[in-house]
Amino acid sequence: MAYQSFEDLKVWKRSTRLSVELTNCLVECKDYAFKNQLLRSSISIPSNIAEGAERQSYKEFRYFLNVAKGSAAELRTQFYIAMETQLVDKEVCQKMIDELKELSSMLQGLIKSIYKKLNT
Repeated sequence: MAYQSFEDLKVWKRSTRLSVELTNCLVECKDYAFKNQLLRSSISIPSNIAEGAERQSYKEFRYFLNVAKGSAAELRTQFYIAMETQLVDKEVCQKMIDELKELSSMLQGLIKSIYKKLNT
């Protein structure tokens, strides 16, 4: 895990980009409560990665990565609901779901690498 700052982490960069893309996709959404929930979940992912990376221990970093992974699952669920209720375009939902699966996998890999450092 060689990085100088959370801004160097690919998973942080991709999750931040997803939040920006989502913000742009939801400009026309009139369901403000649902829109707010989607945005809050999406912003939580890179925010928790950043917060954990700035902590002073691997244990804390791992905790915040798990929180970020949970937020990714939460957001994925919200996209399934948005797809079924037609609140968000089906293609947009599927693209976001696919990206969130990738992000979850990346987070899991980072969590495993930190776990190894804690147990060596």
